[in-house]
Amino acid sequence: MNLKGIRKIQGEEILNKWRKNRAPLPFPIVALLDNLRSAYNVGSIFRTACCANIEKLVLCGITATPPHPGIEKTALGTTELIPWEYELSTLSAIEKYKKRGYKIASLELTENSIPLQTLKKTDFPLALVIGNEVEGVSEAVLEASEVILEIPLFGEKESLNVAVAFGVAIFLLLEKLKNEGF
Repeated sequence: MNLKGIRKIQGEEILNKWRKNRAPLPFPIVALLDNLRSAYNVGSIFRTACCANIEKLVLCGITATPPHPGIEKTALGTTELIPWEYELSTLSAIEKYKKRGYKIASLELTENSIPLQTLKKTDFPLALVIGNEVEGVSEAVLEASEVILEIPLFGEKESLNVAVAFGVAIFLLLEKLKNEGF
């Protein structure tokens, strides 16, 4: 492939390219943000969630909510494009989504966690809990979860930045759904 003279596509051309891939409805995933400390991470998660076309973000506890300058700096307008809601407690959000038929999955490394690639189409709709940058997903939330998922890592560091982990997880989950005929 000759890469000389490659022209980047812009604006409407980009939108037209991605519209071909877009599912008619959002993917059946809700992300529950469990007491995130950084508004910049929240903004990054908004942007990723919008690009992934998931149903909703649920901002829980101390997680910053729009409008917030730190969120807007990294969200780049996506707070207006992806549905979101606030819940005082992650546990109350879990109960709400369990009643709606969502499987509750926390993204955390534990002795019982399984690679997220092992989920099946029957595990959706899914409420994916993303934990605090320092403490991770709280013990109470882990106990309320139906499954604990991990991202297999191969280097010396044991964890990813929370917004990066969300991005990796969400796109692996979408690939799984698309491969299973969603």
